[in-house]
Amino acid sequence: MNFYIVDVFAESKYAGNQLAVFCGAGVAQLSESEMLMIAREINYSETTFVRSPQQQNGGYDVRIFTPKKELPFAGHPTLGTAFVLQQQIINQPVEQVILNLAVGQIPVTFSYHNAVPDILWMRQKAPTFGQVLSAAILARVLNLEVDEIDEKFPIQEVSTGVPFIIVPLKNLASLKKAKVNLEQYSELIETTEATEILIFCPETYNDINDLSVRVFAPYLGIPEDPATGSANGCLAGYLVEYAYYRAEKINVRVEQGYEIDRPSLLLLQSAKNAGKIEVLVGGKVVMVAKGEFV
Repeated sequence: MNFYIVDVFAESKYAGNQLAVFCGAGVAQLSESEMLMIAREINYSETTFVRSPQQQNGGYDVRIFTPKKELPFAGHPTLGTAFVLQQQIINQPVEQVILNLAVGQIPVTFSYHNAVPDILWMRQKAPTFGQVLSAAILARVLNLEVDEIDEKFPIQEVSTGVPFIIVPLKNLASLKKAKVNLEQYSELIETTEATEILIFCPETYNDINDLSVRVFAPYLGIPEDPATGSANGCLAGYLVEYAYYRAEKINVRVEQGYEIDRPSLLLLQSAKNAGKIEVLVGGKVVMVAKGEFV
């Protein structure tokens, strides 16, 4: 099997979120347990497996694994795998690559600069909104004070395929100091569908950006994720649903990963049309390494 390592939502190498993508005839022979063992060996937040270089129903069959379990959808693996497919299997500029994931078909649209992929955009499923949670509980989980959470907006479970708990904070100081209390976290996720938490605030490290984000996923074996496309897709829907910018349409730049030395940039576009929220998440992908599993 050939494998490729890419950095996703990265402006340059060695930033963003790492992804390993496996291709080749041997992938089709792997069992689910073998894919999980390989994901553990790589030990990135996610590893993907392209089951065949041939399209099925217009898309490529892909499976996504964390070191602990398979996921029906994840953001940076979707963009990174589409990039590898275009670069290594399709081998020519195309407008779109479709991934067949457990959650359904996810299209990824390409823009190019000098025939090299520039920004990749994925259209996520329309967001669904789950239970609203207590600020007091989330403050204990995140080792924050209740008044550090922005009471103007709800703490809520949101999903575009994988659910996340969205927590609005007031400032960057609170975002920086947040730390998951694992005992409180374990109690919380016994009562929720979501096991991952996204916190965000309107203050940023870089003035050109609009929001700063952190994502915690201990249940998946990921203490903190450097760039999370699926979570930010949920955030995009949330921002529109609750008119965070007093508008039913957004186009924002989100920074993530600064606290763990993996600075990342995610581009979010979302709008409400006829009562339905559309979500696009975009970013750049950089090739870092190629190799062969023996």
